[in-house]
Amino acid sequence: MNGKTLFIGALLAGSMMLSGCASKKQLAACQTENQELSANFQSTKEQLAVANSRIASLEDQLSAQKEAYAALQGSLDKSLTNASQTNVQIDKLVDQINESNQYIRHLVEVKSKSDSLNLVLTNNLTRSLSKEELKEVDVQVLKGVVYISLNDNMLYKTGSYEISDRAAETLSKIAKIIIDYKDYDVLIEGNTDNVPISRENIRNNWDLSCLRASSVVQYLQNNFGIDPKRLTAGGRGEYNPLVSNETANGRQRNRRTQIIITPKLDQFLDLIDAAPDDK
Repeated sequence: MNGKTLFIGALLAGSMMLSGCASKKQLAACQTENQELSANFQSTKEQLAVANSRIASLEDQLSAQKEAYAALQGSLDKSLTNASQTNVQIDKLVDQINESNQYIRHLVEVKSKSDSLNLVLTNNLTRSLSKEELKEVDVQVLKGVVYISLNDNMLYKTGSYEISDRAAETLSKIAKIIIDYKDYDVLIEGNTDNVPISRENIRNNWDLSCLRASSVVQYLQNNFGIDPKRLTAGGRGEYNPLVSNETANGRQRNRRTQIIITPKLDQFLDLIDAAPDDK
């Protein structure tokens, strides 16, 4: 073996040694890189799992929000429907209130007319009575009704239910008013004190008050031609006192006959017309 051959062998041996060293370094580098890639891959897998979990959670939240929105929309639609129905009811109620107000205004107008007529009637009667008669006749308008209260001593004979002579002139003036106001009905109401009566054919104060009222009714019919269909006689006995019966003056005030003049019911209903229909 010559020197040239030895040299070439040495070169080959050195190359092989160098090649072996290079392969080991590359292998170590590849292993390190592989480890890094594996670690990165594992980290990425974990991040992906977290992201998928987050996505699932967000999808659940979105689904819940959609359900809540649907429920809210349904509630809103129902509220709008109820509000619409309520508005319709309010409109109906407003219409009813307006109709009621119109009816009330109409009644006020009717009452005003009735009060005006009663005031004229009262003034006419009061002006026709003398000062002496006014001491024993009281004329008032209460709640649209004219009350003419006549003293018992002036109207009847003592201890009797027969009309006295001195009452004739006063009754004639009252009869004229009744005749003039032909659309009015007339109730004659007898009242007594609480002192028991002891007379033949008169059982008690009920009888006496009714007999006295009947006497006035018949007097107005027979002497002044007042239509009896307009007249009603009634007695309240001792049970409608103005004041206490404890004193003589009180008992005297309670012994009275009232002539009550009221508009005829059918005439009054004609004035106010029919009431509005219930709705």
